[in-house]
Amino acid sequence: MPGPDPHDDMSRDYERFEKEQLAQDRDATSVDTADIDNATAQRLVSDLVDATVVTPVPEDHVLVHEPSSKPFDSITQLAVFHRGWQAATDADAEAE
Repeated sequence: MPGPDPHDDMSRDYERFEKEQLAQDRDATSVDTADIDNATAQRLVSDLVDATVVTPVPEDHVLVHEPSSKPFDSITQLAVFHRGWQAATDADAEAE
């Protein structure tokens, strides 16, 4: 009795399809943070300070992102970090 016909084997097609779908899912859930200019960063960080998510430490010239305890000396870096952190937090909440 001969083995399975190699032309009927679709496992490789399925694996390739699954990898493509996973890549598309990752692309759809990723957050683009490259579009943060200085004015946008200033507004976001100001809102975060008002919401006590960020604490300014004037003597050290840093801003501390309270949920992660990470200090930043750049408003733009903090804004980009917070957007990424928020996206990851939202993704984790959706997964549960």
